[in-house]
Amino acid sequence: MIPQDRHVPEHLFLVRHAQTTWDLEHRLHGRMDSPVTDEGVVQAQRMAARLAGRGIASVCSSPLGRSLRTAEIIAERIGADLVEVPDLAEVDHGEMAGLTRAEIDELFPTARQQRAENRYGWAFPRGESYAQARGRARRALSTCGWASRGIPVLVSHEMLGRMLRAELRGLDVSTALSLRHPHDVVFEIEHGAETIL
Repeated sequence: MIPQDRHVPEHLFLVRHAQTTWDLEHRLHGRMDSPVTDEGVVQAQRMAARLAGRGIASVCSSPLGRSLRTAEIIAERIGADLVEVPDLAEVDHGEMAGLTRAEIDELFPTARQQRAENRYGWAFPRGESYAQARGRARRALSTCGWASRGIPVLVSHEMLGRMLRAELRGLDVSTALSLRHPHDVVFEIEHGAETIL
């Protein structure tokens, strides 16, 4: 069920940024960035082709470089305005940003178990938790509702995307945390129902 904020779009498209070099290296991004790969550019072009002709006038994007690059490709292809929305940024990974899982296990040996015990409330060291990010997701949806003409496309990240989908679909925490959003997949969400484009 869609939140009662009348500015939250009832119909939107949700995109995760395209593949990056750190995705290939299995490094956590958080608020840090790495370049979109050549394959990522192709992914963004394919997503843009699927979104063309759907009456989209606004692409709302996370301000992080990998999302902005994806959003620029989509906006140019479909002739839409590009709007940066800071609240669409990825969950802040704090001191773990830029690290691989093996590096995290070495530097933060108890983190994996602590996170498993409370995945929603656990915060990255000097970073953010899902619980904290959910408030940003709510604000981002409202901002995109205000900023958009017609049906918007939101370009964000996998972790923050879980919270966006939870808000739009009225999901409980455990269902939301189990969601996946591969690169090159566009979700269409309308009145709380989700389909893959």
